[in-house]
Amino acid sequence: MSSLALYRRYRPESFTEVIGQGHVTDPLQQALRNNRVNHAYLFSGPRGCGKTTSARILARCLNCEQGPTPTPCGECQSCRDLARNGPGSIDVIEIDAASHGGVDDARDLREKAFFGPAHSRYKIYIIDEAHMVSPQGFNALLKVVEEPPEHLKFIFATTEPEKVIGTIRSRTHHYPFRLVPPGTLRDYLAEVCAKEDIPVEDGVLPLVVRAGAGSVRDSMSVMDQLLAGAGPDGVTYDMTTALLGYTDGSLLDSVVEAFASGEGSAAFEVVDRVIEGGNDPRRFVTDLLERLRDLLILAAVPDAAEKGLIDAPADVLKRMQAQARSFGTAELSRAADLVNEGLTEMRGAHSPRLQLELICARVLLPAAYGDERSVMARLDRIERGVRFSAGAGAPAMGYVPGPEAHSGAAGAGGPAAAAPVPPGGGPAAARAA
Repeated sequence: MSSLALYRRYRPESFTEVIGQGHVTDPLQQALRNNRVNHAYLFSGPRGCGKTTSARILARCLNCEQGPTPTPCGECQSCRDLARNGPGSIDVIEIDAASHGGVDDARDLREKAFFGPAHSRYKIYIIDEAHMVSPQGFNALLKVVEEPPEHLKFIFATTEPEKVIGTIRSRTHHYPFRLVPPGTLRDYLAEVCAKEDIPVEDGVLPLVVRAGAGSVRDSMSVMDQLLAGAGPDGVTYDMTTALLGYTDGSLLDSVVEAFASGEGSAAFEVVDRVIEGGNDPRRFVTDLLERLRDLLILAAVPDAAEKGLIDAPADVLKRMQAQARSFGTAELSRAADLVNEGLTEMRGAHSPRLQLELICARVLLPAAYGDERSVMARLDRIERGVRFSAGAGAPAMGYVPGPEAHSGAAGAGGPAAAAPVPPGGGPAAARAA
């Protein structure tokens, strides 16, 4: 087994292997076919989405003996030098601007740039982290970038294109890279795991994609760590949640079902399990908010999974569909709002457990609030016949008044004789009335 990191072992060697960046790779390949290659390019976008890799592929396409070509032959000396594990080419110079961004470095580059390539068609400078070049350094490069000799090409790669001075940006072809969609990234990781011949449980890949946040390199690094620690059964769901710090799905199921049924004891038992299990309360609230988001989407779009709006294994999706049906829409929306507000309040909180318990209490007790969303949540519960988790004086949520309650014909002391409960309901308001 190679000791190279996973993202290096599977680094693309042609534009067809780059995933999720068709809006960049297709025009570049067409430009190579038409032999309309610019002298300077600017690749921008989030980290780990393929900027430097695409710059190397473009250099390979330009210096291939069959080129400029959109598909490097892989046979010539230049292609072998610039291959995935090749030794590199003397005519393709990669510079890290984070440590070589000063005016002296730029002057040195400018002086060497006018010398022709040693073996290849072009001398190509790949300047990574280009936003780290100082304004004086860019000004020193301006003339050679504006009017380079025929043999010279520049490729700037940066995560912050706005920091590249306008006079340089205006002389480049700018290609903005994007984060890779979750579905595309999950399929790619599944292919990599199949090549590595290590089994992966259902539910693992969505967690890896979520941890990678759209970055191919970050996702591959996480997957590499999981594959390195895989046992005889491969990469398991429990191992993944423990290693990445995500909340186990059973805890989320338990607390969501407690919210739906109005069972305070079940909800606070989950809080106790979260704390006693050593889980981060803030991470738990973040995962709970994501679960409520999925339930809201399922409530609004029953076929959300088929449309790619939700990424979850079949068994988890089935449970979430049942959970979405157990809530009223207003009740579910209110729960998500309260959890989101609680997540903000947890930032810098001295007692995360207390904050988590307060979040659960607010979700479980809509009768304690008189705002519109709480009233709508209470109506949802009345329709579903769920009891409030309030004090002994609280009315049963399953109670549906009969016709006599509205007729005014009931005897003294009966239900009709009681004064109406003022807005803002709850036990205290009922007792005051």
